[in-house]
Amino acid sequence: MTVMHGESPIKRRESRKIWVGSVPVGGDAPIAVQSMTNTDTLDVMSTVAQIARLEEAGADIVRVSVPDMDAAEAFGKIKQHVNVPLVADIHFDYRIALRVAELGVDCLRINPGNIGREDRVRAVVDAARDRGIPIRIGVNAGSLEKDLQKKYGEPTPEALVESALRHVEHLDRLDFQDFKVSVKASDVFMAVAAYRQLAGQIIQPLHLGITEAGGLRSGTVKSSVGLGMLLADGIGDTIRISLAADPVEEVKVGFDILKSLRLRSRGINFIACPSCSRQNFDVVKTMNELEGRLEDLLVPMDVAVIGCVVNGPGEAKEAHVGLTGGTPNLIYIDGKPSHKLTNDNLVEQLERLIRQKAAEKAEADAALIARG
Repeated sequence: MTVMHGESPIKRRESRKIWVGSVPVGGDAPIAVQSMTNTDTLDVMSTVAQIARLEEAGADIVRVSVPDMDAAEAFGKIKQHVNVPLVADIHFDYRIALRVAELGVDCLRINPGNIGREDRVRAVVDAARDRGIPIRIGVNAGSLEKDLQKKYGEPTPEALVESALRHVEHLDRLDFQDFKVSVKASDVFMAVAAYRQLAGQIIQPLHLGITEAGGLRSGTVKSSVGLGMLLADGIGDTIRISLAADPVEEVKVGFDILKSLRLRSRGINFIACPSCSRQNFDVVKTMNELEGRLEDLLVPMDVAVIGCVVNGPGEAKEAHVGLTGGTPNLIYIDGKPSHKLTNDNLVEQLERLIRQKAAEKAEADAALIARG
């Protein structure tokens, strides 16, 4: 299949659209990138500061753990200081859900089957319905119900899906359809199989994640493999990369995964060679500096940084800005040779060119939108 520049060949699974605050999830909405705070929720200002960093990194939605009523009150204060939609992560105690609903939560992460009697489930659902708050059902291989552990002997994709459908049944019975579901496992194959099974059984959005994926490097690899398999199948409406690292890194990795599949365009998509003895400038050093300097750019752009003339011209011709190593180096703008650059102040010159092109592209994109 030939894919035109900028397009993705992926046909996404059809799903019901819900709204998490101002952010649409499912349907034809862009795949939302989420993260979760790891500060003490009771420390309001530290949590607000971290949420601000996540929002600056591009997070569409942020989840906050609310383990008790004190945390619920703190959540209400946090909500007053942030703009990004907030999900309250709640387990077992339905009263916490009712309180954060009063305090303006944008989504409840609470499993209906875990909060006890039918009247308690109904109270939470009624509060969510009255305020237009969606619910996220979150099933995890590490916390399956005891009877399912006994039935299956160990966590399996079938066990995860059966658990999820039990919770879905509670909401179906109360005619509440504004929910999304996750069936996470730390094992890639188990998670992928569970999501594939569930995708054909409900119409609600799916929240993707490989839970407890690991540290920054190993967790990024595991998440990229697992979520890449699902996203390539068209499965997934919102993603969270679970890393034992700064949550900001989760957002960066999430967008990089989506950019690699051309499912989201935010910021620069770098095409860079791994470098070899043919390189005419230090590619690795140049890339490390450029990535750090240009993190603030949100305009979707392709930038090619290739160290020699073997693959350089071909890659540069497909990018908005391209650098091909040579004697001297050659710059391409919008696929056409523009001018030559020496290695002196190479990063500074590249940064200036990229920012100039980004400003031009942003202006052109805005004009195109204005014309309808």
